[in-house]
Amino acid sequence: MSFDEIIDRRGTHCVKWDMMEALYGVSPEDGISMWVADMDFRPPQCVQDAVADMHAHGIYGYFGDDSAYRAAICWWMQERHGWTVDPSHIFSTHGLVNGTAMCLDAFTREGDGVVLFTPVYHAFAKVINASGRDLCELEMDVVDGRLTLDFDSFDAQMKGHEKMLVLCSPHNPGGRVWTRDELQGIADFARRHDLILVSDEIHHDLTMPGQTHIPMAHIDGIADRLVMMTAATKTFNIAGSHIGNVIIADDTLRATFAGRMAALGMSPNSFGLFMVTAAYSPDGAKWLDELRAYLAENARIFDEGINAIPGLHSMALESTYLAWVDFEGTGMTRDEFTNRVTKTAKIAVNYGPTFGKGGDSFLRFNIAAPRTVIEDAVARMQAAFSDLQ
Repeated sequence: MSFDEIIDRRGTHCVKWDMMEALYGVSPEDGISMWVADMDFRPPQCVQDAVADMHAHGIYGYFGDDSAYRAAICWWMQERHGWTVDPSHIFSTHGLVNGTAMCLDAFTREGDGVVLFTPVYHAFAKVINASGRDLCELEMDVVDGRLTLDFDSFDAQMKGHEKMLVLCSPHNPGGRVWTRDELQGIADFARRHDLILVSDEIHHDLTMPGQTHIPMAHIDGIADRLVMMTAATKTFNIAGSHIGNVIIADDTLRATFAGRMAALGMSPNSFGLFMVTAAYSPDGAKWLDELRAYLAENARIFDEGINAIPGLHSMALESTYLAWVDFEGTGMTRDEFTNRVTKTAKIAVNYGPTFGKGGDSFLRFNIAAPRTVIEDAVARMQAAFSDLQ
């Protein structure tokens, strides 16, 4: 396939394009949608064929025998990440926001503290607050243009009622691929404070050249308190299938989670099972490698263009397709630089404060779009801030 193809998503009940005018005041007729974290690319042909086969058969009944689905997940984790997964350790949830909510339900109670390293993916805070848990934001530092972890500072901020840490690895929105030492530091922090560690690794396949994601499952001293979460949805642009994996090696944690899944009657839909089974394959892997190369060039073009504007800094992406741009150097208020992006450049983006502490001077841009769209976005941004140049 060609990632350069422009696919019109307007009028298809696509939240990314059909909701941006209501939420951001940016018309889909002449604006660019760079907010919701899905891609403007079709999934690989193997996924399309799986859906076509379902349609051709024409009966959409209950799914039985998910052994091939589990085997595909295990093959992918071993092949792409060197991680051996026992198929009996896999639970399927309705995406990883649902997986996070299920973990909160299974392992915490109302009033318990849940820790986030912020700024971080906004849906975590949303489900934590909605579940009556106490959101504990530990703000990361920006050192040499990268988000970093200060465990001494984090230790000092803990209050003692915290029961869980939800980690984003690789990190959204900062694009960090955590090093082994950083992951070990996170594991040690979780053990020091007796926290269940939920590691959301949904972006693990979307690393930039030269970067290697390390599964938290490979880190020492954490297995008895670790919940791993992965999904094919970001990797293959099938977020609408609402399917994710919660993988738990510890027997006690797994039994507790299984109990809550059973009590709530949770089971996945057949579309997601067929799509993931098809995606986690050699054909899916070949498509992914082509996608990663394309995204890397998009990132280069976007970063060079944005960083050429005085006062703006786009964090160098190590993973994901989500650029985290700092406007602090402009000296503008948040309303001023946001209005220039949405009203002058006519680009719908995610607002930094929604990602928690540390996000005030930032906006998040989705660069998973055809190359001409990225070039257009850069040109619009340079024009909107032309008085700074």
